[in-house]
Formats: sequence, structure tokens, C-alpha cells
Amino acid sequence: MALVVQKYGGSSVADADGLARVARRIVATRQAGHDVAVVVSAMGDTTDDLLELTREITPEPTARELDMLLTAGERISMALLAMAMHELGHPAISFTGVQAGLRTNDEFGRARILEVTPGRIRQTLADGAVAIVAGFQGGSVDDDATTLGRGGSDTTAVALAAALDADVCEVLTDVDGLFSADPRVVPRARQQPLLSTEEALELSAHGAKILHLRSIEFARRYHVPLHVRSSFTDRPGTWVTDDHRVVPPGPAPHKNQEDPMEEPLVRGLAHSHDQAKVTVVNVPDVPGRAAAIFAVITNTVDTLDMIGQTHTASDTGVIDFSFALPVEDAHKAVAALGQQQEELGFSRVSLDADVGKLSVVGAGMRSSPQVPATLFTALSSAGITVHLISTSEIRLSVVVEASQLERATQAVHSAFGLDVELGSDGLPTDGSPLALAHAGSGR
Repeated sequence: MALVVQKYGGSSVADADGLARVARRIVATRQAGHDVAVVVSAMGDTTDDLLELTREITPEPTARELDMLLTAGERISMALLAMAMHELGHPAISFTGVQAGLRTNDEFGRARILEVTPGRIRQTLADGAVAIVAGFQGGSVDDDATTLGRGGSDTTAVALAAALDADVCEVLTDVDGLFSADPRVVPRARQQPLLSTEEALELSAHGAKILHLRSIEFARRYHVPLHVRSSFTDRPGTWVTDDHRVVPPGPAPHKNQEDPMEEPLVRGLAHSHDQAKVTVVNVPDVPGRAAAIFAVITNTVDTLDMIGQTHTASDTGVIDFSFALPVEDAHKAVAALGQQQEELGFSRVSLDADVGKLSVVGAGMRSSPQVPATLFTALSSAGITVHLISTSEIRLSVVVEASQLERATQAVHSAFGLDVELGSDGLPTDGSPLALAHAGSGR
């Protein structure tokens, strides 16, 4: 018997039929002999509808009241799902985040989990019932309702799985798993059966939308195996775990997977249109000036990924700095730099929002010069100009023109041999379905 935590996104519980289908899936997992705790998102567009209603009342709601409002969406879906379970003759009890023992700090809208004390959840499971927990929320030390921000239900599920010492955390959504690229851009993208947490973190951080970054960080820190799969099918999905020798137990049997003798250099690509390039022009080339500029930026934004430096001429004594970051952060950085322009001594700062970022990810590329060679050859052959470059141990990212981003993704995907091969009937030769969607819905 395994202890399974299942998380269902908003698209999976969008209506009464969806709730009934999810209830049947939970019952099937129980009938297979497993204990089940469930984390559920708000139904369909409930959160968007609540935000729209808020805007009709006030343009600037207080953070506390907004969190109080938004937690209602998950409370609706958790109670209805418990009722659907009762209709099938199976005991189930619903819990808010606070009732489930999720304590957070008091940063409304982006609260961080401080601890999980799931005593009531453990007792419910021991009594033979299914525990259904509202995702995306917790409670502060002052007992105020808080929300965890984007991807909060994923984070709730992994945190609960860690606290319960669950065998697996299943993330059930409207796609079949994680792919080598976004299938809406690369129709022949491969479904990945297994990724390390390091690979999943890099893909998530640089554009892949299926798993939220915080949930993967939790899974890695607390050694929680993740199983990403569709709630609409029984396809095997994708495991995210650092134990590559044995696939963790779950509701469906899986064969053990031995480590390959040599893993592929590249496991997947991620791309993002939500990027802007900021350039600080004619910065005095004197010691400490670059540090002062980047101090202003890092005190203003959370993410600064890619940096480039250009000497405008050998005898001018000035340089240009360019860097890429999300569009919203780019506007904040430009405003902060503008306030310090006279002190920092540069001539102007510009923002170009017509760029995108392409990232190549794979643990096998740590020590291989083949990866950058293949990447830049593919981009050059496709006539694509690279503006900025950034690297980590298992990632290589480039900034290109936004109009060229999808073409760049397709060219690089093919260059690394990641395309699914099609037979004469037009179907994949490996039996895997060509995906029709990549970006998950729900929190």
C-alpha cells in the first residue's frame, strides 16, 4: 500500500462532470489499495471571475481582503468534490489550508509556508477516508487567510506530501506530462518519461508552465517523487525524481528503470515571450560603476538572468551593459535606473520588449562542448541572431528577436534530435501521442 497525494488543477474540476470524473479516479486509487490525500484548485475560471468582480468594486483592494476572497474558490471545489465522493459511497472530508495545518508568513498574495502539521489529515486517512485539501492557501500565525501566489496548489500538494512522508505526489492536469518542448510550437515534441529535479527546475524557471518552480524546489528539498500526468487519460505521464534506478510506487504499476549508460545531452527546451532587453548606454568604464548599476537593479527586481557587456570603442572610456529579465521587472529596473542616472553617469537606458528567450536543458551537457556548437549552428542556419547568452551547469539560454523565437525553438529541437519520428501512417513510431497542449490550467 502506498500513500498518494493527488493534486487536481482547475481544468480537471471545471464543472460537475469534471468533479464526478475526478471522484471516480480517486475511488479507483483507493480500490487499488492506496491511501489518498487530495489537493484541489478552484474550479475553472473561478479565480479570474473573482478578480474581475474585485476590479468592479475597487482598483486597489487591500491585500488581506483579496486573499480572504480568493481562498473561497478552493473551498468551493473541495466541498463539492467531497460531496461527489459521498455520492459514490466513499467517505471523504474536506479541509481548508488552515484546517490541514498549513502555516504561512503574513505576506498576503505570496505567502511562504512556514510549517505543515497535518494531524487531522493523518487521522482522516487512518479512519479510512479521503482527505480533500484546498490548495493555494494557508493561514498566518494571526489566523488570517493567506494565498501562496502563482502555482500555489502545486506547492500545497508537495508540501503536504512531504509532511505526510507520501510515496508519491501526483500532479494531475490537462496534459499528458512534460515534453521536450511546447507541442503547440513543436508538434513533434517528445513526452519525457523521466526528468531529474534539476532538469525540471531549469525548464520551469525558463518557460515551461506545467509545474511551478516552488513545487519542484519543495520536491527536491524533501525528496518527494512527482508524477505529472493527465486527469483525463490513463497515460503514464512523466516522473520527476532524482532516483533514476527505481520509479517510486504509485497507483499504477511501473517497471523499474535502470540508469542509461549515457544519457542524452539535451532533455528539453523551454521558451518564453515574457522577456525584455534593457541596455544601459555609455557607462563610465571605471572600477565599481558596474557594481553600482547592478546593485540598483538587484534591489529592485527578483530575477536577473542574462547579462552582456559591450565596449563601444577602445578609446571612449565608456561601455554599454545589456541584460534580459521579465517584462514587468524590466520596467521596474528602467525606472529605478532613471532615478540614479545622474549619480551613475550613464547617458541613457533603453528597453526592448520585442525579444524572447530560448533555453536548452539537460544534465548530460555539463561537460560537453557539443551542445553550444549544435545550438549556434542551428540558429545560424535558420538565420537567427543571438543578442545575449547565459549558461549554467545544465542550461544554455539565448535571447533572440521575438518574431524569431518559435522558429528558433523548432530549429534547435530538430538539431538535437528531439523530434518524434513519424511512420508512413503519420503516427509516432514510439507509440507516444503527439500532444495538443502544453501549458497547464489551474493553480
